[in-house]
Amino acid sequence: MPDPPTRFTCSKQFEGYPCCHRQWRHAGHCRFVHGYSRSFTLWFAATELDECGFVVDFSSLRPLEQQLREQFDHTFLVNADDPLLEDWRRLHEQGALDLRVMDNVGMESTAALVWDWANSLLKQRDGGRSCCWAVEARENSRNAAQVHAVPSWFEAAG
Repeated sequence: MPDPPTRFTCSKQFEGYPCCHRQWRHAGHCRFVHGYSRSFTLWFAATELDECGFVVDFSSLRPLEQQLREQFDHTFLVNADDPLLEDWRRLHEQGALDLRVMDNVGMESTAALVWDWANSLLKQRDGGRSCCWAVEARENSRNAAQVHAVPSWFEAAG
């Protein structure tokens, strides 16, 4: 993992989001619907600690946790260009699955999505004092993807 952007950092893990997906373009078994219990670790940095001495008050991340739950808890994730999208929508309307359409359901794209969500929340709430500089999206104990990036607005604040 790269060095953090500031001396003040912390991390928070979110786990227990069972969902399923498929990578329809994959030539192998990943083209079939399959599921995992996704988890996420987020790394935060701050230019200075808040009034309580925190980089990020973990209780203030409840809106992010709610987004994660709504997107990944017992849902079926499908790429926006899946040729069976209309079939998946019909099954959703019939109550057979809880559909979420994404640009890409892969863990790399998922990590980037969660990074975006976290930084949107932090920028609005802290005005540039804190940011999320890394996200690990894990589908199981063996497979994970990471995104490492410092938002430009945080660099300007530092």
